[in-house]
Amino acid sequence: MTPTTPDDPGAEPGISRKTLLKAAVAAGVAVPLLATGAVALARDSAGSPGAALAPTPYCDDGDDPTPDQMEGPYFKPNSPLRTDLVTPGTAGVPLTVGGYVFGRNCVPLPGVLLDFWQADDAGAYDMAGYTFRGHQFTDSTGAFTLRTIVPGLYPGRTRHIHVKAQAPGRPVLTTQLYFPGEPRNGTDALFDPALLMNVRNVGGGREATFDFVLNVDGTPGPTNSPTAPPTDPPGGTWAPGRAYAAGDRVTYGSAAYRCLQAHTSMAGWEPPNVPALWRRE
Repeated sequence: MTPTTPDDPGAEPGISRKTLLKAAVAAGVAVPLLATGAVALARDSAGSPGAALAPTPYCDDGDDPTPDQMEGPYFKPNSPLRTDLVTPGTAGVPLTVGGYVFGRNCVPLPGVLLDFWQADDAGAYDMAGYTFRGHQFTDSTGAFTLRTIVPGLYPGRTRHIHVKAQAPGRPVLTTQLYFPGEPRNGTDALFDPALLMNVRNVGGGREATFDFVLNVDGTPGPTNSPTAPPTDPPGGTWAPGRAYAAGDRVTYGSAAYRCLQAHTSMAGWEPPNVPALWRRE
């Protein structure tokens, strides 16, 4: 719980913006979505398009880490490494999703694995290939960008995007991102207003922002860089700084592992620490 913040002048102490957002959505009250559901972004609260933005995103809401949600039946491992899920001729409304990944102490986290998957414009998931599936890693500032389309609807669900997020060497967060103003938000049993993206129309498409807060403490400075060298290289064939492809096999310690997703290894992503990348055999 946190005391009243300057942008919540009417809130009682101990009530965060996320709590107020949940209450407003539950009551059916229209609210300006100046919070992403986890962390407010300075770029979303700027007035005119040409207004100066704060050099870093704002993060001091006292909120809990981003809530998890069920994986669902359509997840597939081994998604390709890419930030653009759109191919020529792809049907649907263009959508760009951007944001940051923070630790619970508001330090941006570089090198976080983000694996996205979603339905196409018709509400179907590609289970034969990897259409609208892809993973990426946050950059040195903890930022990410995803180019995709607005997902279609299918029975029983509102519009949503699935994602798995994993900081190096830490557990996987599996969750879903939602769109404000969707009629089915009120009837979808899985919908959580804390996972609403901040969405606006831009030209013929839409832009969305969302910041993840992982249940880890970030470390400021170069020690949290994804290029940091290992401090104690372990035995076995696995090594940092190598490009691994799905299906590659390595040993680490006394165990064998198979690669699930193509990636370039780094210190902290040793096979036992990243089940999203390596499966023990």
